[in-house]
This record gives sequence, C-alpha cells and structure tokens, in this order.
Amino acid sequence: MTPRPSLGLRARLLSAFALLCVVTAAAVAGGIYVQARSAILQRTQDAAVKATISRLQGLYPLRSATPGPEELGGIAAAAADQGMLAVAVYGGTHSPFPPGPPPPPRRGGPGLNTAVLNLEVIPEQLRRVVAGGDTGWQRVVWRDTPFLLIGTPLLITERGRTTRMSGIEVYVARNLLPEQQSIDELATRAWLIGGAALAFAVILASLATRGVLRPVRELGRAARLLGEGELRARVAVRGSDELAEVARTFNDTAAELERHVRQLREMEAEARRFVADVSHELRTPLAALTAVADVLDEEAAWLPEPAGRAARLVSQETLNLTALVNDLIEISRFDSGIAALALNEVDVAELVRATLRVRGWSQQVSADLPAAVTARLDPRRVDVVLANLVGNALRHGEPPVSVRLRADPHRISLEVRDHGPGLDEAVLPHVFDRFYKASATRARSEGSGLGLAIARENARLHRGDLTVANAPDGGAVFTLHLPRRAHEPDGGSE
Repeated sequence: MTPRPSLGLRARLLSAFALLCVVTAAAVAGGIYVQARSAILQRTQDAAVKATISRLQGLYPLRSATPGPEELGGIAAAAADQGMLAVAVYGGTHSPFPPGPPPPPRRGGPGLNTAVLNLEVIPEQLRRVVAGGDTGWQRVVWRDTPFLLIGTPLLITERGRTTRMSGIEVYVARNLLPEQQSIDELATRAWLIGGAALAFAVILASLATRGVLRPVRELGRAARLLGEGELRARVAVRGSDELAEVARTFNDTAAELERHVRQLREMEAEARRFVADVSHELRTPLAALTAVADVLDEEAAWLPEPAGRAARLVSQETLNLTALVNDLIEISRFDSGIAALALNEVDVAELVRATLRVRGWSQQVSADLPAAVTARLDPRRVDVVLANLVGNALRHGEPPVSVRLRADPHRISLEVRDHGPGLDEAVLPHVFDRFYKASATRARSEGSGLGLAIARENARLHRGDLTVANAPDGGAVFTLHLPRRAHEPDGGSE
C-alpha cells in the first residue's frame, strides 16, 4: 500500500502558526465585535427610549380623552424625532401619517408603505407588552434596513401623579442603519487587523522555522552523505540548545562510526592481503606436490589396495587444493582491483562451442547458438564463466542441459539450464556468496565454493551481470548478461 504523502516540517510549522493566529484573531476580534455591537445597540436603544418618553411627557395634559385621527397624528408627530417614524393608536383608530421624511423605497413584503407606519410591522409580542401598561422595544429588519421599534402607553397624570392609562399606544420606529454601518465598519477593521496579524504571524513563523530547520536540513544532508559512505560528514554546532546537542551527538556518532569502519577496512585489507600472500606462497609447494601426485596416480594401480587408495586420495586432494588456491588468487585479484580484461572481437557461438568441445561436453549439452553474433569480450574469462555454469548443471542438475544464446544490438545473454529439481527459494539469494554450498552434504565435494562468485565477478568486470532463477517447469536457469562492446575497467594488468 502506497503511503500517503505528508506535508514537510516547514509547511506543518507554518500551518500551525497560521492556524493559531487565525483562531486567536478570530476569538479576540469576535469577542470585541460582539461586545462593541451590544454596547452600540444598547446605547442607541436606551437613548431612543429615553428621548421618546421625554417627548411624550410634554403632551400632558391631553386635550381630549378620546382623540381622533388628527389628535393621534399630533401625538405621533410629538413622539417622533428627525428621521423617525411614529404611529399613535387609540382603540381601532391610528394616526394616518407619520412625521419626518419618507422611508426608503419598498422592496417587497408586507408592512409599511412609503408614508404609513402599518401596525402589521409591529410584532404581536410588543403590542401585548404595551397593552399591559409597560414600555417595550424590539429590533426588526424592515425593507432590508434595521429598525428599533419602541412602544409605550400614554398615562394620565393628575396632580403630579400617574393615575391610569389613557388607552393610547404610541410606537416609534428608529432607523438603526447608521449604527449598522458603524458595526459593519468595526467588523471590517477587525478582519483587516486579523489579516494583518495573520501575515505578520506567517512572517514570524517563516523566520522561526528557518532558524529551526537550518540545523535540521544540515543534519539531513550530513546523514545522507554518511549513508553514501562519506564518513567525514559533520554538522556545525551552534549555540547550546537541544538542536545543538543533537548536532553534537551526531558528530560524535559519525566520528565513532568512521573509526570503526576504518578499523574494519584495515582488518579486511589485512585479511585479503593474508589470503593473497598465503595463496601465492602455496603455489610453489603445490607445484611440487602436484608432480608427486601425478607419479602416485600413475603408480596407484601397481600398489597394494590400501596404499593405492591412499595414493589416489592424495592425488585428488592435491588437485582440489590446487584449484582452491588458484580460485583464492583469482578472488584476491578482484578484491585488490587489479583484475583486467584482455578484449578481443570474438564469435560468441564459436566461443561457446569451443568451451564445450575442450571439456568433452559437446554430446551432453544441447546448444541453441545463432550464427554471426560477435562481441568484444575477454574470451578466457567468458570461458571460465561458461565452464563453471555448465559443469555445475551437469554435476548437480539433471539432463538435458542446454545453452542458449540471445542477442540484441547492445547486449548478449547466455542462458545455461538444467532440468533437475532446481534450487530452494532460500538458497537463491546466496548462490553467488563465497564459500556457500546449498547442501551440507556437499561440504567435502570437489568444489571450492568460489566458482559462482568468480563467475559473477568476471561478468561484472565486463560491466554485465550473472543471475539465477528457477524455470517454471523445473530446473535452475543461470543467465549471463554481457554488453556487445565491453570496455576496459579502471585497474592494472594481471
């Protein structure tokens, strides 16, 4: 399952700063906005109610206890201030014309027309409050414009005391558009301040993340170089904070790793040098032993049985030891980087036939070799690889064993296959390891365990490769991949 991509550390820090700023600014601006809105509306409401009641108090004493439309119009005119609308109600009669300028053009909906404060605009709840003898107010939206509706009853005052209600109700509509504009302006300023705070927070976050991420990036670069083998990679230690401590720990770890790797490399070089020296030193006594073994092998048939068997055993083990020493010398050349190619333009099909013919395998191995396939290769090294692969197939696999050549304009491949049980899946990753043998019963076989390792090194010396797999219908398949034009690698001569 493909992991979901995630934001980088810089993006996450910026997002966190921005989110914190947005939440803080929204909370502060929202709180200030709500408080300011409530204060503005409350102040306007209190002032309008007080002014309306004050103006109505100047009407006493009333000229008529049962006023008609004209008297109600006078009461409404006295209750309304500049820009207000008012209506006075007595029984089923109300003042027909409000004072002041006409309201804005109507955009639809029931209620007021351009000259009359229709009682349908006044909420029923406010009517009930006023009918009960109390002063009430309520904010409504009329024609997309906010209004404050104030309702109050007219009381009859006798000898300085309010004695009873007159039955007259007065309703005043105070336009709250200026206050709404002030509130909207306040909200706009709050948003602008919040936006400025957000931009400022992003700038601060960028500066902060740059200071935090610089050592993190340096650590990442140094770790990448360390992983690529550059063991001298270090990071600069600045300050004494946690990041500086991490950098100091990284440098100490890298220094210790460099020391251990240097020791391991020195030990490995010493071991390779030892193997190479021992192998070369053994060549001279082995040459003498081989000569003696040849004589013993010739005389083994004339010796008594125990002595003959011993002579043959000595001869065989001498040959095995000689092969092992030769393989160790060859491996040491690869390890020291002095292995070189002797390149020639060769007919690959003919090279394969020669390998099989020299070793007497032509009748045992079937070959599918297209003609006219040429390549610039080291024929000796390719012969070593093919001999190892075909020899293993004949010894450890089952017939038929086949060799197949395939080519394209840039590469050739030689496939060696047997029809045995194949290799265990656990064995496949280790086939080319040095001294690896698939079966413990083969620990004393004639093989050294270095043949396939040398074969792969020869393939890689050509800038090619050697691979192994199991065929679907049984048997192991080794495939040698080589370029059509091999180039001499860097290194000395043999």
